[in-house]
Amino acid sequence: MCGIAGELLLGATADAARVRAMCDSIRHRGPDDEGYHTDGPCAIGMRRLSIIDLHTGHQPISNEDGSIWIVYNGEVYNYQELRSDLISRGHRFRTNSDTETIIHLYEEFGVESPAKLRGMFAYAIWDGRKRQVFLVRDRFGKKPLHYAAGPNGLTFGSELKCLRAADIPLELDDEAMRLYLMLGYFPDPWTPYRAIRKLDAGGWMLYHADGRMEQGSYWKLPVPRETPPPDLTEEDAAARVREIFDESVRLRLIADVPLGAFLSGGIDSSSIVASMAMQTSEPVKTFSIGFEEAAYNELPYARMVAEKYGTDHHEYVVRPDSIELVSNIARHFDEPFADTAAIPTYIVSQLAVRDVKVVLTGDGGDEIFGGYESFFNVERQRWADSVPRFARSVLSWLADRLPYSAYGKNYLHTITRPSALERYFENNTMPHFMRARLLAPEWMPPAEGAWLARTLSHCLPPNGADVLTQAMYFEATAKLQGDMLPKVDRMSMANSLEVRCPLLDHVLAEYAARIPHAWKIRNGKGKQVLIKAIGDRLPPELLNRPKQGFGVPIAEWFRGPLREFAWDHLTSASFLGRGLISPAFLRRLLQEHEQKRRDNTAYLWMLLMLELWFSDAESAPRDSRIAVEVSS
Repeated sequence: MCGIAGELLLGATADAARVRAMCDSIRHRGPDDEGYHTDGPCAIGMRRLSIIDLHTGHQPISNEDGSIWIVYNGEVYNYQELRSDLISRGHRFRTNSDTETIIHLYEEFGVESPAKLRGMFAYAIWDGRKRQVFLVRDRFGKKPLHYAAGPNGLTFGSELKCLRAADIPLELDDEAMRLYLMLGYFPDPWTPYRAIRKLDAGGWMLYHADGRMEQGSYWKLPVPRETPPPDLTEEDAAARVREIFDESVRLRLIADVPLGAFLSGGIDSSSIVASMAMQTSEPVKTFSIGFEEAAYNELPYARMVAEKYGTDHHEYVVRPDSIELVSNIARHFDEPFADTAAIPTYIVSQLAVRDVKVVLTGDGGDEIFGGYESFFNVERQRWADSVPRFARSVLSWLADRLPYSAYGKNYLHTITRPSALERYFENNTMPHFMRARLLAPEWMPPAEGAWLARTLSHCLPPNGADVLTQAMYFEATAKLQGDMLPKVDRMSMANSLEVRCPLLDHVLAEYAARIPHAWKIRNGKGKQVLIKAIGDRLPPELLNRPKQGFGVPIAEWFRGPLREFAWDHLTSASFLGRGLISPAFLRRLLQEHEQKRRDNTAYLWMLLMLELWFSDAESAPRDSRIAVEVSS
């Protein structure tokens, strides 16, 4: 696991010192080692977190004659199988690393080589013979890769910090900001800056020394089936899911360093721990966190699983210095990021790294097996499709005139949206009616339905798909790549910890896409086929409990330790002077939340993260860490 950076300049010699500065900005991603290679217009570099082949895996690594070089971030779990095939084709290896396998695979298969990899990765190959850089990102986008292609050439790096250190122009992208103000994150390929983009998940880029650029895709998530395939039964599907799931876990146990698992007490992470325990001889090291507020404390459920499988269990009750913690987390993302689950992810990563360098997590189960409440709401609100247009207009008129804190106002606004897809977005983003009151008019997209369909078309299946299919595909592409995976990557790598996600193995995801909705979601409950596959391994209490997110008591913090911090930032002259929001309505949100008339946590947090990013955007990248107060 590493952080990478580099440049290919047009008509100039690469600046090795600049690439070193880019890598220095992401030292937290790789504190164990560093390496650089310069060849005329190209310079590449990396910071390494040593996981496999600790002694001979130094990067950059070249082919036999030194004409092709690679810097690489990630893990390829089938590299030994690929290595054997490449040796039979005449390639000679100097190391036992998965990195060297990738470079020989590129020699053999070119742009088709990434499709043969099973794992998580982002890498850059400098081909000195062809004078080109080859950039690649894994299928789900677990590992980040940012780039800027401008008049001077190509610059790339694992984090936005790298490109800021390279003095890339930082003009804001208004369209990207509109997406953030709706979604709370930046979906791929957007960043806050016009000049910087994220390489597509499952995509590649060839950038030539003469400035030509080619891009392609080697994998797309299959659209989930709406009806059962004729050659499959639910029982056979569950049996196959169990088989692939265990294989996926086994592949991710490969490491030359201590390894453990996050254990939240939910079905996904508990299933991972169960599979690990069944496939290893030593007790699995498990890590759980909880809070004093009962609504956010999953420790009793995590403890059930730990006791059932005899894990080496570590659990903590967290009492963080919330202000210092929030500021530090905002700084690590390099862009506004409004998922509050970043806080517990950061804390549990900081605690786990005391004992291990790699953990497995349950991320991805809700996306590929239909576990989110948003999917259940799609089913519950299908009746609204039959509401006549006139009745929608009347209900919308009524909703507009209800007081903001009135019970049912949000629901009326939701069911009167013009389409089922817009209802889904109204439920799962900052709602249209809220943005219309909170944001300045220029930050509201015109003809929002058409804008959504155009802007997010790459995150939605082809026209004609059922709304549940559209919602599941969106969650497994835009939200997974823009929210869930960046949260895990940035917060774990901020603490120099590698995270692996067995449920996001592409073989498992492709099979899950063959399984119809009705086998995943039944009677308002999700992941039914996954439970059929591995539910017998879990305590019954886990299977019957309500779903609980990985959260922290932010609502209470906004009325307590974060109150002054939030008010100071959100009512500051600098924030109000940016022209983004209505000052009067923002103050109303703060007051209503403080008085417990309405829970405005999501909106206030989104705006607070935006202002913290604005405040820090021009400051130098820092590799700062904080202490978290815990009690065992």
